[in-house]
Amino acid sequence: MNAAERYLTDHQDRFVDELLDFLRIPSISALPAHAGDVARAAGWVAARLVSAGLEHVQVIPTAGHPVVIGDWLHAPGKPTVMIYGHFDVQPVDPLHLWSSPPFEPAVRDGRVYARGASDDKGNMLAPILAIEALLQAEGALPVNLRVCFEGQEEIGSPQIPAFVAEHRAQLACDVVISADGGQWSESEPIILLGLRGGCGVQIDIRGAATDLHSGMYGGVIQNPIHALTALLATMRAPDGRILVEGFTDAVRPLSEADRAAIAAVPFDEGEYRAAIDVPALFGEPGFTPYERGWVRPTLEINGIWGGFQGDGIKTVLPNEAHAKITCRLVPDQDPTQIVQLLIDHVQRHAPPGVTTTVTPLRFTARPYLMPADHWVNQEVSAVLRELYGREPYHIRAGGSIPICMVLLEHLGVYTASFGFGLEDEGAHAPDEFFRLSSFAFGQRAYVALLRRLGARTA
Repeated sequence: MNAAERYLTDHQDRFVDELLDFLRIPSISALPAHAGDVARAAGWVAARLVSAGLEHVQVIPTAGHPVVIGDWLHAPGKPTVMIYGHFDVQPVDPLHLWSSPPFEPAVRDGRVYARGASDDKGNMLAPILAIEALLQAEGALPVNLRVCFEGQEEIGSPQIPAFVAEHRAQLACDVVISADGGQWSESEPIILLGLRGGCGVQIDIRGAATDLHSGMYGGVIQNPIHALTALLATMRAPDGRILVEGFTDAVRPLSEADRAAIAAVPFDEGEYRAAIDVPALFGEPGFTPYERGWVRPTLEINGIWGGFQGDGIKTVLPNEAHAKITCRLVPDQDPTQIVQLLIDHVQRHAPPGVTTTVTPLRFTARPYLMPADHWVNQEVSAVLRELYGREPYHIRAGGSIPICMVLLEHLGVYTASFGFGLEDEGAHAPDEFFRLSSFAFGQRAYVALLRRLGARTA
């Protein structure tokens, strides 16, 4: 055990206490009422970076939630590595499904339960602690280091493109390591090569000036809920194929090598269905479940509402109906173009007798893909082989991390994933948790990765 690893072991109880303090901050970026809490979380992160030994630490405001940056640039001739993560979290609904309050972290059976425990506060704190261990125990880092931690990832990072463009000099680096990620299991590592992008719209349909008696007006005027469901049915075929004109025109076809790499990842349909409690899987014909979830685009209705929803019956003809739709996008789809295709589709298929409007949602992310043989993937693979004793799977993920493509476009650098969350930890769901074993393991892993990257020349 080297000096940095001894430091991590000796201070692990303190680190867990600090994680619990971090998790108590309800930094929900989607809810305006919690904007102050997101800012408070930024302040907590900045103070922790200073305590760890980083320099030039700043909380930088944006038109939305803030970003925290800092650096340590005293390793001449060595690469400059940026570590990325986010300190904002998802809303907690439905609250009644939590076993304990989401912002009163509870440790049970070696797991800490709280909103943000796995995504991403536990994962993003681990590299900060690794940095502290190297600086405090050994007096220096093996690489030049920058950090960039944001408070708006969970809402699609709307101000991040402008932020990165404005602060290029303070963010310049050779490669980015994202702490927002995970591994396949406690014994199986992964190399994450790609993330889907995203965009979305809200559809609002309005009929009469007010709700009406369904006996008096039913069959005489258009029902906005019927109109909405008929419109939504034009967007996707019963077998899952997307029917919006032009939606898949730019989709990059899967190569045989892509399909082989995905097929090499273990998949048990029975276990998969049982874990999420569904009677059958469903999706676009001609593709495996992982192909559909990782490298094919989607169009999903995330919410639909309108009319009477209370107990019993109310014979009302509602005057409005609404739906929110988000799409996951793959290379080379452009979110702006897809939103316009959705708007055009609605205009072509808008039902008669009602007023239909479409509003783009503040959720835009470009799809991201990096070369499997990129040098940083080779270094991450070497560290994971050493830690896990086996080759990592090469996978893609169905979710989005918008900043990855922003950093590639503005700084010309790829982002490699190096997080330690696991699939069963309930990110975005009630009873989210993070294994304390993964929390400690991630700290040691970051020490190993920074050492390996430091063995390279700039």
